[in-house]
Amino acid sequence: MSEPRKDQIEAAIGEYQDPYLETDLLSAKAVKSIEVNEGAASVAVELGFPADGYKPLLEKELRARIGAVEGVTEARVEVSWKVVAHAVQPTLKPLGSVRNIIAVASGKGGVGKSTTAANLALALAADGARVGLLDADIYGPSQPRMLGVRSERPQTTDGKTMRPIRTLGLVCMSIGFLIDEDQPMVWRGPMVTQALNQLLSETDWGELDYLLIDMPPGTGDIQLTLSQNVPVSGALIVTTPQDIALLDAVKGLKMFEKVNVRVLGVIENMSTHICSACGHEEAIFGSGGGARIAADNEVPLLGAIPLDLSVREEADSGRPTVVAQPDGEIAHRYLEIARRMGARLSMLARDYSRLFPKISIEDN
Repeated sequence: MSEPRKDQIEAAIGEYQDPYLETDLLSAKAVKSIEVNEGAASVAVELGFPADGYKPLLEKELRARIGAVEGVTEARVEVSWKVVAHAVQPTLKPLGSVRNIIAVASGKGGVGKSTTAANLALALAADGARVGLLDADIYGPSQPRMLGVRSERPQTTDGKTMRPIRTLGLVCMSIGFLIDEDQPMVWRGPMVTQALNQLLSETDWGELDYLLIDMPPGTGDIQLTLSQNVPVSGALIVTTPQDIALLDAVKGLKMFEKVNVRVLGVIENMSTHICSACGHEEAIFGSGGGARIAADNEVPLLGAIPLDLSVREEADSGRPTVVAQPDGEIAHRYLEIARRMGARLSMLARDYSRLFPKISIEDN
């Protein structure tokens, strides 16, 4: 039996189209090494997105493909992952030890953006990432209740920065931690913007792979100011299939384009209604809307989440779906969306500013 060649191993790997990267691992530059020695083939793969739950499946798939190559007597595959910082708006720099900030936005309220943001953050954490969640909705903060920590208060050790609240494998910050739950915030736009800047910059986030920002709904002054001042690696647009929601979602998408923030994809929430009594699924808000605006604006549809009673109940109880029913179908959908988001970001330009030396000028 002849010794298998490296190009044969590469060909076998190249035939596999990764479902999250939507290309083969060689084209994605995820294959770090291929070694062949006396019939034993060893392959090292490094993904650019959290993949603790995906690694065993990918290793099994690649072992089977490599093992089928003529002459291979043993196939060894090691899959790892590493999240790096990606480029932000040209005039801004990434935020300290936070590698990537992801804005979760919608053109209007009531589309389930906050529920989606919480579950995506938890999905990324479930796959091994270090994740933070900033509740940027000053007028209607909901993350303290959704994450089951509404009675918590941030602490400080130096009088200058606050420690975020730790819960469910995340760190999070919200104006809701600093006020009573029923206290209204009767503030004008500049005050709100200043408060959000402080929540972001005066929180000791620690080392994070991702910081998700649950943005306020709309495309007004507050949203525009945040998009211009916060170094964002990418944005997600949450919508429902309803025509009115889609119109506003497109406005949100266009806003990010105007401030040079890349839109990573569209998430269609409440895509269908699942009857809690019989399980019948029906598109009560219309169908195909998320896919349509994604295609029209040349961004991917990352996934669809049905309108299900359990999602609302679990968010209200402080244990969102990804932690309440981690093996359930809806939690699986959130995990799939989170991986597609991470994979798409991993294919975009990296930030190299941290590697450059700092130049200082002194008058001696």
